[in-house]
Amino acid sequence: MNYIIIVAGGKGLRMGTETPKQFLPIGGKPILMRTIERFREYDKNINIILVLPKEQQPYWKTLCEQYDFTIEHQIANGGRTRFESSKNGLSLIPDNMDGVVGIHDGVRPFVSIETIARCYKEAEKTCAAIPVMPITETLRFIDKNGNSKNVFRGDYRSVQTPQVFNITMLKMAYNQAFQASFTDDATVMEQFGCKVSMVDGNNENIKITTPTDLKTAEIFLKET
Repeated sequence: MNYIIIVAGGKGLRMGTETPKQFLPIGGKPILMRTIERFREYDKNINIILVLPKEQQPYWKTLCEQYDFTIEHQIANGGRTRFESSKNGLSLIPDNMDGVVGIHDGVRPFVSIETIARCYKEAEKTCAAIPVMPITETLRFIDKNGNSKNVFRGDYRSVQTPQVFNITMLKMAYNQAFQASFTDDATVMEQFGCKVSMVDGNNENIKITTPTDLKTAEIFLKET
């Protein structure tokens, strides 16, 4: 059985708005709704868990009524950290459940169906899969003294979501104590001892966090 946990805890600070970024509209519909729709398009039977800060949940309910948004989903409370939010989402999945679960940023509405499929299929085979993209810009490493040097960009990849894992293994991994090195769900699994596989992402799978991203999203929407 497939699950997707969509984490949406943004406050819109970098967007410069009072409205949390996941609720801002693109093409006349809130970003978060478009993200949820993309996973339902991938699998009409997928189990959707939405992680939202408790104080944002009444507004989300109002938006669902306003936009007649009826895709079934469960809601978990957001935590103080991404680690805690993901763990809260996982707690809604029964402990004896077989299958895989994806964890996705709520403000990535343009993940392709092909990217989602690659992640889920790879995780079913290998336990853990993340979508990545090659680096196209020059990179420099800066040490603690402020000195810098060029590094070979071919050694690096940018990481996207959904990050997809075996449910049982991910639940066990999230029983670990939080560490500052846990920058995403994949690092939690790696610390637990699970090798993470990489699959191709897609260029449009941007994380909408700034006004420029919002403008780019409108362009993507017109092209789809």
